Amino acid sequence: MDDVTISRRNLLIASALSATGMALPAGANAQPPEPEQPPLPSAETPAPIRQSVGIRINGQPHALEVDTRTTLLDVLREQLHLTGTKKGCDHGQCGACTVIVDGRRINSCLTLAVMHEGADVTTIEGLGNKDKLHPMQAAFIKHDGYQCGYCTPGQICSAVSVLKEIRDGIPSLASADLAVAPQVTDAEIRERMSGNICRCGAYSNILDAINEVAGRTA
Repeated sequence: MDDVTISRRNLLIASALSATGMALPAGANAQPPEPEQPPLPSAETPAPIRQSVGIRINGQPHALEVDTRTTLLDVLREQLHLTGTKKGCDHGQCGACTVIVDGRRINSCLTLAVMHEGADVTTIEGLGNKDKLHPMQAAFIKHDGYQCGYCTPGQICSAVSVLKEIRDGIPSLASADLAVAPQVTDAEIRERMSGNICRCGAYSNILDAINEVAGRTA
């Protein structure tokens, strides 16, 4: 130890240098970053494919030119300006976009327009108007089957189809006996209308309206 003599001054210098090194940012001694490489060339987005489609809507023939990715809902609202059909969840979960295609109700947000060549589509505008209401529209007004009204077009289109389904003998989950024709009951109506959501909670009034059109008392 006689050959190694550390003075108080040298010890303080060494300690200071050590503390300084620890205080430097982690990247202070790192190598400078390499220059960014230019992005690899990517293929251009292909142009949309358009296709002609002929659809009969509310009794009127329409020859349309549409992007093959366009839903029936967007064609109705954006191209034909039939804005009674509403866009709600856009995932087929709320029923606000319900229309009647070839006599059966569908969620128009879940189907492409090009899939309906030659189809007969009925929207809320085709069921009736202010001068001549459809019986279901009149019943909804009478029984206050709506509040904000946003879901009402889909509710009415669905309700019209529900009564047709029962008349045609199509069973539902609420049908107790598949060998017997379904009847108009509260349980049948509730089950069949369960895909149409009313966030205002006018369900009891909607049930009354449908029952009136069906000719029974709720």
